[in-house]
Amino acid sequence: MGNDIYRATVRYAGDEFFIGTPPSGHAQVMDSKGDRHAATTPLEMLLVAVAGCTAMDVISILLKKRQDVTDYNVQIEGTRAAEHPRKFLTFHINHIVHGRNISQKAVEGAIELSDTKYCSVAATVRPTATITTSFEIIEVSP
Repeated sequence: MGNDIYRATVRYAGDEFFIGTPPSGHAQVMDSKGDRHAATTPLEMLLVAVAGCTAMDVISILLKKRQDVTDYNVQIEGTRAAEHPRKFLTFHINHIVHGRNISQKAVEGAIELSDTKYCSVAATVRPTATITTSFEIIEVSP
């Protein structure tokens, strides 16, 4: 079985803006002037990609386990090296699950499956960055 090939393009749009178009065709504006804060930087996109990848895995697994999730979000923090190229050294991912009678074991299992088996973005960055996880379960009223 061969490897899948994904193609994207990045086009200069002037004034240090770029338009990134991934295989899905959903264009994303990027800003290379980090202090301008007019659009996402590629580094910020990497943070969101790591968190988004695991979030999609975890919610899918929790729903398959019939957990009554009413809200779910993921917070991520990345620590960068001081020297250039200032790569990410660590990521900490905190999963916050709101719901009714959410099983701690189900949440732990879902995070572990994402972390060790499913999240391709985490697997891509893991050779050079350490990833740690935590979670909170917040019970909501019936």
